[in-house]
Amino acid sequence: MRAGKLDRTISIERLTETVTPSGSVVTAWTNLATVRAEIVTQSASEFLTGFGEAEAGTIVFRIRYLAGITTADRVSYTGQAYDLKEVTEIGRRRGLELRAVATT
Repeated sequence: MRAGKLDRTISIERLTETVTPSGSVVTAWTNLATVRAEIVTQSASEFLTGFGEAEAGTIVFRIRYLAGITTADRVSYTGQAYDLKEVTEIGRRRGLELRAVATT
């Protein structure tokens, strides 16, 4: 993985739950890591849903290896949130390929 191709900055966020002093549970996205990334592919695909047509923006990010990333996390890039659909390891802990879909 060449450093020159990692020309974008993304934030990886994780959903956390905290208990307030009143006893209620509050969920919020917290920043897990801010890393440099390469955009491999970016496409907009239309597909049929139960309620009609919808458009989903799919994007694939390549980052250096970071332990603990799961599909429960999300990526924030240029103010848009993307849900992770697939996390693939590249080589032996050389990098990760994050396949994400834009949230609505």
